[in-house]
Amino acid sequence: MGTVIDSHFLALTAIVTVGYQFFFFIITALLKFDKVTDFAGSTNFVILAVLTLVLKGSWHFRQVVLTLLVVVWGLRLGLFLLMRILQWGEDRRFDEMRASLGKLAMFWAFQAVWVWTVSLPVTIVNASDRDPSLQAEDIIGWIIWSIGISVEATADQQKLTFKNSPDNRGKWCCVGLWKYSRHPNYFGEIFLWWGIFLASTPVLNGAEWLVVLGPLFLTLLLLFVSGIPLLEESADKKFGDVPAYRAYKRTTSPLIPLPPVIYGNLPSWFKKAFLLEFPFYSQNLPQEGLNW
Repeated sequence: MGTVIDSHFLALTAIVTVGYQFFFFIITALLKFDKVTDFAGSTNFVILAVLTLVLKGSWHFRQVVLTLLVVVWGLRLGLFLLMRILQWGEDRRFDEMRASLGKLAMFWAFQAVWVWTVSLPVTIVNASDRDPSLQAEDIIGWIIWSIGISVEATADQQKLTFKNSPDNRGKWCCVGLWKYSRHPNYFGEIFLWWGIFLASTPVLNGAEWLVVLGPLFLTLLLLFVSGIPLLEESADKKFGDVPAYRAYKRTTSPLIPLPPVIYGNLPSWFKKAFLLEFPFYSQNLPQEGLNW
């Protein structure tokens, strides 16, 4: 059954992803119900991983493990985000899209591209006939995934607890992992997907190495498009004139967790060159008195 549509399941996973995202797009467009967006994205990963594993039917240990890692991540994140949006209310990302069917369609199309691309390492592994013995890359990849999902889940829960406290209303989250990174949840997500890629490498051959586009696409997306830039812009507009927030931003790494006492004393060129403190992350921050 490994040759369903194409030997690497690329066309099959593309069709399934487009169909799944189109289904939720219809729900959003017709019912004006945008609370299922993140759930649709996360569970799509689970569907692709399980579908390719079952269709191939070889059940190699590496295939089963990587599929399980994606299922655990996808269900954990999807259910968490769904419960959070149901609790907090409307998804503000759709404030400008609700009146524009075209913008809404573009969003869902982009989400389909995100799911299909980031899933590539697991898709190719599940489609492969190769089954080399367990290697160091497998173990290291699984360890990286374990660290990543632990960081992501912990950061998500810490922020949820912080936001749910009436005492913290109107404040930015700076507790737990958020003391050491302004976006520890994104660090965890990027880290775990690079772990999945590393654990897929013993199987890869020739052009299959292009699956590196999966974690690379995710990293670029969170660093430059829909992740950190949007949240930094929002926080700067809300808290940019608060001295404590400016101090927090000056002494807290944007992504890679580091002790504030270390990060705050690093030279600005080092932060920009090695720690992803890109200037456009602060383009909406009032510049008076800012010392990077």
